[in-house]
Amino acid sequence: MDNQLYDYSPIVDREPIHWPGGARVAFYVGLNIEHYRIDRPSTSTFAGTAELTPDPLNYGWRDYGPRVGVWRLIDSLDRHGMRASVLLNSDAGERYPRIVEAGRERNWAWLAHGKNNSLFQAGMGVEEERAYLTDVVASIERTTGQRPRGWMGPALTETFHTPRLLAELGLSYVLDWTNDDQPYRLNVPGMLSVPYSVELNDIGLFVSKGLTGPDFVQVVKDQLDRLHADSADSGRVMTLALHPFVTGQPFRATYVDQALEYVAAHPGVWLTTSDEIADHYARTVGTGSGGGPSGVSDSDGSGVRSAETR
Repeated sequence: MDNQLYDYSPIVDREPIHWPGGARVAFYVGLNIEHYRIDRPSTSTFAGTAELTPDPLNYGWRDYGPRVGVWRLIDSLDRHGMRASVLLNSDAGERYPRIVEAGRERNWAWLAHGKNNSLFQAGMGVEEERAYLTDVVASIERTTGQRPRGWMGPALTETFHTPRLLAELGLSYVLDWTNDDQPYRLNVPGMLSVPYSVELNDIGLFVSKGLTGPDFVQVVKDQLDRLHADSADSGRVMTLALHPFVTGQPFRATYVDQALEYVAAHPGVWLTTSDEIADHYARTVGTGSGGGPSGVSDSDGSGVRSAETR
């Protein structure tokens, strides 16, 4: 089947984006605050025990994040004047109130990131998913004091109905479709896609690819420098995706700090949150879908609209 959620839109043909203050790159840190169930396999550092229940080796590795690692990352964010865009499992919000307290003190942006990172909604029926999303959003609003405006699925998972159901709940953007350097409108009224990265992501770089700390710093520098060069005529977005159980480890945290220092000192960078990026784009860039100059035709039964290029 064809993808009906968004349209093809070459970046060279779009209406220019102008970030506040003349910035060329909007930068945000996607801080993953997650809870993992002890009775299910999940993201692992050692495959040999990953299918065991319980799995103390891998579960303990993941559980290092909310206990220890996140506090190192918070120190770095504070040092460089950055607010986190938190991808928050609702179970994490309920189980780790001390982290939520720290984020509320710092005016973090809170995005819904599913119930926990052991449960994916892919394959859910519409009514089951509606109830699931309603519960997740209500829980995060209750624990953080803010109703989330953005969404990223656990492991970036969705169903074909997820964006429409999120729009019904008042959310306005998703991070799951990692296919662009700019925000763009989905073919669901009121819904945007905001860039997130599986490439500039500590799990992929450190766990999957085995990069060193200095490698990581160089990757961040190269990403920012190239996006800054590309953005002479239209702004770009740069995301740094961090997981406290990975980059909160002592031997990596120093390099995260070095990378954030480089970003904070770079000219033409707007240090912001995914909420603010979505708001600015929605206010200032034309109302076509797919990020390009297109209109929207009548909705079909799926709640997804098709675009007609003008």
